[in-house]
Amino acid sequence: MFRRRRFSDVISRQLDLFESEHADVIEECDELERAYNTAPRDEAEERYGDYVDAVETGTEILADMRDHYAATVDDADEYIRTFNHVVAKRLPEYALEIENR
Repeated sequence: MFRRRRFSDVISRQLDLFESEHADVIEECDELERAYNTAPRDEAEERYGDYVDAVETGTEILADMRDHYAATVDDADEYIRTFNHVVAKRLPEYALEIENR
């Protein structure tokens, strides 16, 4: 628990930065998810693929941010676990993919 608190402030600031600097990526994911949810059956698969691609872009940005910082701390594994946990709560659309990177 102590270690999670140790990283919580920096992770919160990192996610604030992601949300402000990459608002366009987040908005694109939201738009593509809405397009998928409202797509006719014959277009749904293509729309879902577009949505997954957008989520992957955001996930790559988050994973790069996480990995660069993890390289600077002694307990990188705990930091990565905490980062992934916070992403799952705060930005759940990226949670599954961030675990795989």
